[in-house]
Amino acid sequence: MQLPPEDRTLSPYTGYTRAHWEAAADALLVAVEPYATEDHALYHLPGDRQSWSGRLSDGLEGYARTLLLAAFRQDAAALERYADGLAAGVSGVWPRIEDRSQPLVEAASIAFALRITKPLLWDRLDDSVRQRAAAWLGDALTAEAWPCNWELFPVTVAGFLSSVGYEPEASRKAIERGLERIEQWYVGEGWYTDGDGRKFDYYNGWAMHLYPVLHAWLAEDDRLLDLYGGRLSRHLDDYARLFGADGAPLHQGRSLTYRFATTAPLWLGALTGHTPLPPGQTRRLASGALKYFLDRGAVDSRGLLTLGWHGPDQAVLQGYSGPASPYWASKAFLGLLLPADHEVWTAPEEPGPAERADALTPITAPNWLLQSTRSDGLVRLHNHGSEDVRYDPYYTRLAYSTVTEPSKSYDNSLFVDGDPSRTEIEPLGVGEGWA
Repeated sequence: MQLPPEDRTLSPYTGYTRAHWEAAADALLVAVEPYATEDHALYHLPGDRQSWSGRLSDGLEGYARTLLLAAFRQDAAALERYADGLAAGVSGVWPRIEDRSQPLVEAASIAFALRITKPLLWDRLDDSVRQRAAAWLGDALTAEAWPCNWELFPVTVAGFLSSVGYEPEASRKAIERGLERIEQWYVGEGWYTDGDGRKFDYYNGWAMHLYPVLHAWLAEDDRLLDLYGGRLSRHLDDYARLFGADGAPLHQGRSLTYRFATTAPLWLGALTGHTPLPPGQTRRLASGALKYFLDRGAVDSRGLLTLGWHGPDQAVLQGYSGPASPYWASKAFLGLLLPADHEVWTAPEEPGPAERADALTPITAPNWLLQSTRSDGLVRLHNHGSEDVRYDPYYTRLAYSTVTEPSKSYDNSLFVDGDPSRTEIEPLGVGEGWA
């Protein structure tokens, strides 16, 4: 990937500026174009792996997730191609949105992209295409979601449909239903569990905070933005501590192939004004993560994001991971919605928490203890909080870090009666330096 020369004056820690983010987005968009179908409705990225949803759904995923990247880039030329794909997709190419189906996930990306590019894409479509697109998206309003972050996909679709006057009552109900659902999973101090139990991972940032905050921001709903923005700001206090000095995010949880999507909540705080982080630190953490992955083989010789962490890595994949799944990383480019003269782009980079001083930080809600050391820039997580989680080395181990990955063996674990799952764990509390 060809990027501009580093700017170590403005960005002494990473060398990255807005120009690097723009160049990365452009390169990723160019690289996927050869894999679009003739009508641009599907993007069939290469590889011998299919998700459990099948090839057609995987092709829709390729369209939706790269459309999101074009939307953040506000790339008018690319959006023309995606407009053609939308017209074909809603004319019978795309699978319908059904209960607990992958198209429900992708509908949220499409709806959000349409909302933030309305003058460039939606407003230029023929009325007949708009009607078919709204009808296709409309199935998301009543589709049953899995009881987790999926509850927010109908909210995102409904927010867009409501903004264009489609099914206002059904849209209102879908929004209320989804937002009410996540209240059950808010455990305080800026943290959600992803569904029942105590499942803490990056879905906190790139889903549980992202969708409600963006919904409130786009709807100009001050009451909701105060609520969800306040939670986001509190979350970022802890979240900023999950990145090592080399830019690596903590290696824990599922969907790690989304890589620099981990930066989305950092940008979200700056975009909405709900962040405790200085602008220079926000960009330093985000650029650090982008650079970390680009420097370590996340993009192959064709310019495509691979299924893995650094390069290809089957260990971080799930059954739902298809060839285009890594493009959930498009969420990392949310910061491009901020103008070039915004202070998050113009302020000099500031060091992240792991670079400032040694720290032992209890994170109350998930019952984690974070340990960072300035000398090596490493972050270590002591996990005392996972509960009601079937055995999974990415959730049930006792410790994680920014430089290690779980082994397949039962290392770093404690079993009772041969049961490796973590159930009936009751966190007793946290204090200064302990959890």
